[in-house]
Amino acid sequence: MWSERTRRVAIVVLAAAGILPLLGIAADSGAKSYIVYLGTYTRVASKGIYGYRFTPSTGNLVPLGLIQEANNPSWLAEHPNHRFLYAANEHASKTDPGNTVTAYAMDRTTGKLTFLNKVSTKGKGPAHLSIDKEGKILAAANFGSGSVATFPIHPDGSLGEVAGFVEHHGTAAGPQIAPDENGLSPTDPHNHCVMFSPDGRFLLVCNIGLGKIFVYRINHATGTLEQNGEPFSHPEIGWRPRHLVFHPNGKYVSMISSSMEVTTAAYDAAKGTLKEIQTAPVAEGESGPSAGSEIQVDRTGRFVYTSSRGVGATLSASHTAGTINIFSVDAATGKLTPVQHVSSLGDTPRNFALDPSNRYMFVGNEYGGNIAVFSIDPKTGMLTSTGKILTDVPEPSCILFVAEQ
Repeated sequence: MWSERTRRVAIVVLAAAGILPLLGIAADSGAKSYIVYLGTYTRVASKGIYGYRFTPSTGNLVPLGLIQEANNPSWLAEHPNHRFLYAANEHASKTDPGNTVTAYAMDRTTGKLTFLNKVSTKGKGPAHLSIDKEGKILAAANFGSGSVATFPIHPDGSLGEVAGFVEHHGTAAGPQIAPDENGLSPTDPHNHCVMFSPDGRFLLVCNIGLGKIFVYRINHATGTLEQNGEPFSHPEIGWRPRHLVFHPNGKYVSMISSSMEVTTAAYDAAKGTLKEIQTAPVAEGESGPSAGSEIQVDRTGRFVYTSSRGVGATLSASHTAGTINIFSVDAATGKLTPVQHVSSLGDTPRNFALDPSNRYMFVGNEYGGNIAVFSIDPKTGMLTSTGKILTDVPEPSCILFVAEQ
């Protein structure tokens, strides 16, 4: 049995020799564990934020159960200093008005969350959160009202009231779609993603309803937003960008459309502008019409992953099996090539996350009420089910890995 000191020396030697990547071992993984926070919708059985303790080196999972009671904490974000967690309370309940963001202090040993404060997003249905690299500004995308809000983050982790606010108007080009049971039409303005640029100078916003990516210049002194040129769009009518992700090199941005395309654009960091490189189709599911839902790039920048879920006539999610699509990335051009198309092993994979060691993917099947765990081939990026299907977290909607202290 190696001592801890011997093991660390061996890792350094192997890393220097370039052997670790060949073995599929992350040099910093070791015995490090993570708290896996799971955001949910609390419409039926869920009560808030759940958790697991996960050790990538062994694949071991220890359930932590319900960590924090909360109303519809559908999206979670970690502060860069790893001390605070933020949850978007997307919808109202009988006892809570929703449309808020809640701040918590994290205990990274136990996973416990301590309530700090809660603020209104001044809009409806906050569906996504992002934090700038300095940890001073949080941004929220309001899906229901098509608005964007920014909040100052205080040194103690609590949030100030809305500092910057922009509301989008208009309708999408092409045929209009009738409202759903909630009175929302998919062709009205609906923001579903906010993402700070790597340098923190710009905020990119996916308006899934209008089919546009808005870019805003951020005033870091005030938190206010100023539109940076014309929004990015795609000429195809019905293009609906839902989520986006920056490539680790900062040169490319990939966007998943609910209309089942992946668009990759070159990103000009100096100007904060996007220029299309490629739009590639995403393979449909086997059980009916699908809509793209999530997109991630692995930490090596070699693979892009997307999820798709069943969709009804009004583009609302349906209870049908979901899929995960894998693409390889050409580092020189940013173009994508399809690699694999697999079942998500459940209904409606709203969100998925790659663990920090790049060995595993956790897929949250919202309507399926489970989290499927896949292993990742380090050479090909392809997924293989580990056989672990976690069923004790109802309606999972967001998966967040936080390093254990």
